[in-house]
Amino acid sequence: MADQHRDLDDLIDALRVRPDEAVDLRERPTDADFGMDKEAALARLADTRTAIDLLQQRLYAEGTRSVLLVVQAMDAAGKDGTIRNVLTGLNPAGIHVTSFKAPGGPEVQHDYLWRVHQAVPRRGEIGVFNRSHYEDVLVVRVKRFVPETVWRRRYEHIRHFEQLLTDEGTTVVKVFLHVSKDEQARRFQERLDDPEKRWKFRAGDLDDRALWDDFQAAYTEAIERTTTKDCPWYVVPADSNSRRNMAVGEILRRTLERLDPRIPDPEEGLDGVKVV
Repeated sequence: MADQHRDLDDLIDALRVRPDEAVDLRERPTDADFGMDKEAALARLADTRTAIDLLQQRLYAEGTRSVLLVVQAMDAAGKDGTIRNVLTGLNPAGIHVTSFKAPGGPEVQHDYLWRVHQAVPRRGEIGVFNRSHYEDVLVVRVKRFVPETVWRRRYEHIRHFEQLLTDEGTTVVKVFLHVSKDEQARRFQERLDDPEKRWKFRAGDLDDRALWDDFQAAYTEAIERTTTKDCPWYVVPADSNSRRNMAVGEILRRTLERLDPRIPDPEEGLDGVKVV
Protein backbone atom coordinates (compact mmCIF):
# COMPACT_ATOMS: atom_id res chain seq x y z
CA MET A 1 0.00 0.00 0.00
CA ALA A 2 2.83 2.40 0.86
CA ASP A 3 4.41 1.72 -2.54
CA GLN A 4 1.09 2.52 -4.23
CA HIS A 5 0.93 5.85 -2.41
CA ARG A 6 4.50 6.67 -3.42
CA ASP A 7 3.73 5.77 -7.02
CA LEU A 8 0.67 8.04 -7.02
CA ASP A 9 2.69 10.84 -5.41
CA ASP A 10 5.19 10.56 -8.26
CA LEU A 11 2.44 10.51 -10.91
CA ILE A 12 0.72 13.58 -9.47
CA ASP A 13 4.04 15.39 -9.10
CA ALA A 14 4.75 14.69 -12.78
CA LEU A 15 1.69 16.78 -13.70
CA ARG A 16 3.29 19.87 -12.21
CA VAL A 17 4.95 22.31 -14.60
CA ARG A 18 8.29 23.67 -13.41
CA PRO A 19 9.38 27.29 -13.86
CA ASP A 20 11.04 27.84 -17.24
CA GLU A 21 9.95 24.38 -18.41
CA ALA A 22 9.02 24.13 -22.08
CA VAL A 23 5.46 22.85 -22.41
CA ASP A 24 4.22 20.82 -25.37
CA LEU A 25 0.58 19.91 -24.76
CA ARG A 26 0.74 17.46 -27.66
CA GLU A 27 3.22 15.42 -25.62
CA ARG A 28 1.17 15.56 -22.42
CA PRO A 29 -1.26 12.65 -22.00
CA THR A 30 -5.00 13.28 -21.89
CA ASP A 31 -5.98 9.71 -20.99
CA ALA A 32 -3.65 8.70 -18.12
CA ASP A 33 -5.30 6.30 -15.67
CA PHE A 34 -2.73 6.66 -12.83
CA GLY A 35 -2.71 2.88 -12.53
CA MET A 36 -6.34 2.84 -11.38
CA ASP A 37 -9.61 1.64 -12.78
CA LYS A 38 -12.72 3.77 -12.35
CA GLU A 39 -13.78 2.16 -9.07
CA ALA A 40 -10.34 2.61 -7.54
CA ALA A 41 -10.23 6.25 -8.58
CA LEU A 42 -13.66 6.90 -7.06
CA ALA A 43 -12.61 5.23 -3.83
CA ARG A 44 -9.41 7.23 -3.70
CA LEU A 45 -11.30 10.47 -4.26
CA ALA A 46 -13.69 9.61 -1.41
CA ASP A 47 -10.72 9.17 0.94
CA THR A 48 -9.15 12.37 -0.36
CA ARG A 49 -12.34 14.37 0.22
CA THR A 50 -12.37 13.17 3.83
CA ALA A 51 -8.81 14.45 4.24
CA ILE A 52 -9.64 17.75 2.52
CA ASP A 53 -12.67 18.20 4.78
CA LEU A 54 -10.54 17.97 7.91
CA LEU A 55 -7.85 20.25 6.48
CA GLN A 56 -10.46 22.77 5.37
CA GLN A 57 -11.95 22.88 8.86
CA ARG A 58 -8.49 23.58 10.28
CA LEU A 59 -7.82 26.25 7.64
CA TYR A 60 -11.14 27.92 8.48
CA ALA A 61 -10.49 27.77 12.22
CA GLU A 62 -6.96 29.10 11.81
CA GLY A 63 -8.33 32.02 9.81
CA THR A 64 -5.03 33.48 8.68
CA ARG A 65 -4.42 31.96 5.25
CA SER A 66 -6.40 30.88 2.20
CA VAL A 67 -6.14 28.72 -0.92
CA LEU A 68 -7.11 29.66 -4.46
CA LEU A 69 -7.66 26.82 -6.94
CA VAL A 70 -7.80 28.08 -10.54
CA VAL A 71 -9.49 25.70 -13.00
CA GLN A 72 -9.05 26.29 -16.73
CA ALA A 73 -9.90 24.05 -19.66
CA MET A 74 -11.22 23.75 -23.16
CA ASP A 75 -14.99 23.37 -23.44
CA ALA A 76 -16.35 19.99 -22.23
CA ALA A 77 -13.15 19.12 -20.34
CA GLY A 78 -15.18 18.97 -17.13
CA LYS A 79 -14.62 22.13 -15.09
CA ASP A 80 -18.04 22.02 -13.42
CA GLY A 81 -17.90 18.28 -12.81
CA THR A 82 -14.43 18.47 -11.31
CA ILE A 83 -15.36 21.25 -8.91
CA ARG A 84 -18.59 19.52 -7.90
CA ASN A 85 -16.99 16.13 -7.30
CA VAL A 86 -13.91 17.36 -5.46
CA LEU A 87 -15.76 19.76 -3.16
CA THR A 88 -18.89 17.71 -2.44
CA GLY A 89 -19.51 17.39 1.28
CA LEU A 90 -17.22 20.21 2.38
CA ASN A 91 -18.53 22.94 4.67
CA PRO A 92 -19.91 25.59 2.28
CA ALA A 93 -19.05 28.33 4.80
CA GLY A 94 -15.38 27.78 3.96
CA ILE A 95 -15.73 27.36 0.18
CA HIS A 96 -16.30 30.08 -2.39
CA VAL A 97 -16.64 29.24 -6.09
CA THR A 98 -16.60 32.02 -8.69
CA SER A 99 -17.51 31.46 -12.34
CA PHE A 100 -16.20 34.19 -14.61
CA LYS A 101 -18.26 35.01 -17.68
CA ALA A 102 -17.66 37.72 -20.28
CA PRO A 103 -17.22 41.02 -18.40
CA GLY A 104 -20.19 43.33 -18.27
CA GLY A 105 -21.67 46.28 -16.37
CA PRO A 106 -19.16 48.02 -14.11
CA GLU A 107 -16.53 45.37 -14.86
CA VAL A 108 -15.80 46.85 -18.26
CA GLN A 109 -15.16 50.24 -16.65
CA HIS A 110 -12.13 48.88 -14.80
CA ASP A 111 -8.93 47.02 -15.57
CA TYR A 112 -9.31 43.31 -16.31
CA LEU A 113 -8.03 42.21 -12.89
CA TRP A 114 -10.45 44.42 -10.90
CA ARG A 115 -13.27 41.88 -10.78
CA VAL A 116 -10.83 39.06 -10.13
CA HIS A 117 -9.25 40.66 -7.09
CA GLN A 118 -12.68 41.12 -5.53
CA ALA A 119 -13.34 37.38 -5.81
CA VAL A 120 -10.17 36.03 -4.19
CA PRO A 121 -10.85 33.92 -1.08
CA ARG A 122 -10.93 35.48 2.35
CA ARG A 123 -8.66 34.22 5.09
CA GLY A 124 -9.76 30.76 6.11
CA GLU A 125 -11.44 29.99 2.79
CA ILE A 126 -10.77 27.75 -0.17
CA GLY A 127 -11.64 29.75 -3.27
CA VAL A 128 -12.18 28.20 -6.69
CA PHE A 129 -12.15 30.06 -9.99
CA ASN A 130 -14.15 28.34 -12.73
CA ARG A 131 -12.38 30.14 -15.55
CA SER A 132 -10.43 33.14 -14.37
CA HIS A 133 -8.16 36.04 -15.22
CA TYR A 134 -6.50 33.69 -17.69
CA GLU A 135 -9.36 34.24 -20.11
CA ASP A 136 -7.70 37.60 -20.75
CA VAL A 137 -4.69 35.88 -22.33
CA LEU A 138 -6.68 33.02 -23.86
CA VAL A 139 -10.03 33.80 -25.48
CA VAL A 140 -9.09 37.48 -25.73
CA ARG A 141 -5.97 36.47 -27.63
CA VAL A 142 -7.53 33.83 -29.87
CA LYS A 143 -10.60 35.92 -30.73
CA ARG A 144 -8.45 39.02 -31.21
CA PHE A 145 -10.55 41.15 -28.89
CA VAL A 146 -7.49 43.27 -28.12
CA PRO A 147 -4.19 43.84 -29.95
CA GLU A 148 -1.25 41.54 -29.24
CA THR A 149 0.60 44.38 -27.54
CA VAL A 150 -2.19 44.45 -24.94
CA TRP A 151 -2.61 40.74 -24.12
CA ARG A 152 1.11 39.97 -24.27
CA ARG A 153 1.97 42.36 -21.42
CA ARG A 154 -0.65 40.69 -19.24
CA TYR A 155 1.56 37.69 -18.47
CA GLU A 156 3.70 39.95 -16.32
CA HIS A 157 0.61 41.51 -14.72
CA ILE A 158 -0.67 38.06 -13.79
CA ARG A 159 2.63 36.91 -12.32
CA HIS A 160 2.82 40.01 -10.14
CA PHE A 161 -0.86 39.72 -9.15
CA GLU A 162 -0.47 36.10 -8.10
CA GLN A 163 2.73 36.91 -6.22
CA LEU A 164 0.85 39.64 -4.35
CA LEU A 165 -1.77 37.10 -3.31
CA THR A 166 0.96 34.67 -2.24
CA ASP A 167 2.79 37.30 -0.21
CA GLU A 168 -0.45 38.20 1.56
CA GLY A 169 -1.26 34.63 2.57
CA THR A 170 -3.17 33.08 -0.36
CA THR A 171 -1.69 29.92 -1.83
CA VAL A 172 -2.41 29.82 -5.58
CA VAL A 173 -2.56 26.51 -7.43
CA LYS A 174 -3.68 26.26 -11.05
CA VAL A 175 -4.95 23.25 -13.01
CA PHE A 176 -5.45 22.91 -16.74
CA LEU A 177 -7.84 20.05 -17.52
CA HIS A 178 -6.23 18.58 -20.62
CA VAL A 179 -8.86 16.91 -22.80
CA SER A 180 -8.28 15.46 -26.27
CA LYS A 181 -10.02 16.81 -29.33
CA ASP A 182 -11.65 13.43 -29.95
CA GLU A 183 -13.02 13.26 -26.41
CA GLN A 184 -14.35 16.80 -26.69
CA ALA A 185 -16.24 15.78 -29.84
CA ARG A 186 -17.72 12.76 -28.04
CA ARG A 187 -18.89 14.90 -25.12
CA PHE A 188 -20.34 17.55 -27.41
CA GLN A 189 -22.31 14.87 -29.24
CA GLU A 190 -23.50 13.43 -25.94
CA ARG A 191 -24.82 16.86 -24.96
CA LEU A 192 -26.60 17.29 -28.26
CA ASP A 193 -28.18 13.84 -28.06
CA ASP A 194 -29.37 14.13 -24.45
CA PRO A 195 -32.30 16.54 -23.85
CA GLU A 196 -31.19 16.88 -20.22
CA LYS A 197 -27.74 18.06 -21.30
CA ARG A 198 -28.52 19.98 -24.49
CA TRP A 199 -28.76 23.25 -22.57
CA LYS A 200 -25.00 23.04 -22.01
CA PHE A 201 -24.29 23.25 -25.73
CA ARG A 202 -24.16 26.49 -27.69
CA ALA A 203 -23.50 27.01 -31.36
CA GLY A 204 -20.39 29.01 -30.49
CA ASP A 205 -18.82 25.85 -29.08
CA LEU A 206 -18.25 24.65 -32.64
CA ASP A 207 -16.68 27.97 -33.58
CA ASP A 208 -14.24 27.61 -30.68
CA ARG A 209 -13.57 23.99 -31.63
CA ALA A 210 -12.53 25.16 -35.09
CA LEU A 211 -9.87 27.26 -33.33
CA TRP A 212 -8.54 24.27 -31.37
CA ASP A 213 -4.90 24.73 -32.42
CA ASP A 214 -4.99 28.44 -31.63
CA PHE A 215 -6.38 27.76 -28.15
CA GLN A 216 -3.77 25.07 -27.53
CA ALA A 217 -1.04 27.54 -28.46
CA ALA A 218 -2.56 30.16 -26.17
CA TYR A 219 -2.76 27.72 -23.26
CA THR A 220 0.79 26.57 -23.87
CA GLU A 221 2.21 30.07 -23.69
CA ALA A 222 0.06 31.08 -20.73
CA ILE A 223 1.20 28.04 -18.75
CA GLU A 224 4.85 28.57 -19.64
CA ARG A 225 4.82 32.30 -18.94
CA THR A 226 2.93 32.22 -15.63
CA THR A 227 4.28 29.11 -13.94
CA THR A 228 6.32 30.09 -10.88
CA LYS A 229 7.68 28.22 -7.88
CA ASP A 230 4.96 29.68 -5.66
CA CYS A 231 2.08 29.53 -8.17
CA PRO A 232 2.44 26.34 -10.21
CA TRP A 233 0.37 24.96 -13.05
CA TYR A 234 -0.67 21.31 -13.22
CA VAL A 235 -1.66 19.77 -16.57
CA VAL A 236 -4.27 17.17 -15.57
CA PRO A 237 -5.38 14.45 -18.02
CA ALA A 238 -9.13 14.92 -18.44
CA ASP A 239 -10.41 12.24 -20.83
CA SER A 240 -11.47 10.11 -17.85
CA ASN A 241 -13.80 11.91 -15.46
CA SER A 242 -13.02 9.70 -12.47
CA ARG A 243 -9.23 9.94 -12.81
CA ARG A 244 -9.41 13.67 -13.56
CA ASN A 245 -11.41 14.31 -10.40
CA MET A 246 -9.13 12.09 -8.34
CA ALA A 247 -6.03 13.92 -9.59
CA VAL A 248 -7.39 17.39 -8.87
CA GLY A 249 -8.49 16.22 -5.43
CA GLU A 250 -4.98 14.93 -4.77
CA ILE A 251 -3.46 18.24 -5.87
CA LEU A 252 -5.74 20.20 -3.53
CA ARG A 253 -5.10 17.81 -0.63
CA ARG A 254 -1.35 18.02 -1.06
CA THR A 255 -1.55 21.81 -1.19
CA LEU A 256 -3.44 21.90 2.10
CA GLU A 257 -1.09 19.38 3.69
CA ARG A 258 1.91 21.56 2.83
CA LEU A 259 0.17 24.50 4.52
CA ASP A 260 -0.48 22.31 7.57
CA PRO A 261 -3.19 24.58 9.06
CA ARG A 262 -3.49 24.48 12.84
CA ILE A 263 -6.53 24.85 15.08
CA PRO A 264 -6.06 27.85 17.42
CA ASP A 265 -5.37 27.20 21.08
CA PRO A 266 -8.55 27.30 23.20
CA GLU A 267 -9.17 30.05 25.68
CA GLU A 268 -7.44 29.63 29.02
CA GLY A 269 -9.42 28.46 31.97
CA LEU A 270 -11.68 26.00 30.14
CA ASP A 271 -10.23 22.87 31.73
CA GLY A 272 -12.76 21.28 34.01
CA VAL A 273 -15.65 23.55 32.91
CA LYS A 274 -18.99 21.73 32.98
CA VAL A 275 -21.91 22.85 30.86
CA VAL A 276 -25.15 22.71 32.84
